Amino acid sequence: MIDTALLLSMTMIFLARVTDVSLGTFRILQLVRGHRIAATMIGFFEIMIYMAVLSHILGGGRTLKTMELLAYCTGYAFGNYVGAFMEDKFMKGYTMLEAMAPCSDETLKVVDDLRDRGFGTTMIRGEGKNGPRYIIKIICNRKDIPEITRMIKHLAFVTVFDVKSCLGGYFRMKRK
Repeated sequence: MIDTALLLSMTMIFLARVTDVSLGTFRILQLVRGHRIAATMIGFFEIMIYMAVLSHILGGGRTLKTMELLAYCTGYAFGNYVGAFMEDKFMKGYTMLEAMAPCSDETLKVVDDLRDRGFGTTMIRGEGKNGPRYIIKIICNRKDIPEITRMIKHLAFVTVFDVKSCLGGYFRMKRK
């Protein structure tokens, strides 16, 4: 027969582990989407749960002091932020922005402005719910996303996709 204290302990460990693994999965998804602050906060609570359970299991009569637990959790959470920052700064990656815009002179002007700023831009004519649309495709460096979206977001519905690799084509060169 399992005693009540052991059953309660096992249940707590199981539920805590489900919670911290779920938070970990959600944290990774937030990092992938570029939500560093959310990932940092989630990471703090994820590792707090993990360490509390680990301390309970392996503690041998000693549990972590509150300040030790907070230091460990804060380090883990900040590590998520720093890792996302490093990925942003050091990983060269391409992104495809796809904008659905009305077939208008304003859209053509925005496309000309994008091209004038050195962005390779492909336009395809399509049909939307309310008539003809331009589908504007731009493959660029991740760091260019804010500049491009500032130029077109008032005009179009914009989606952003990660590009695993690409060959050929036209890419904006660094300005000197």
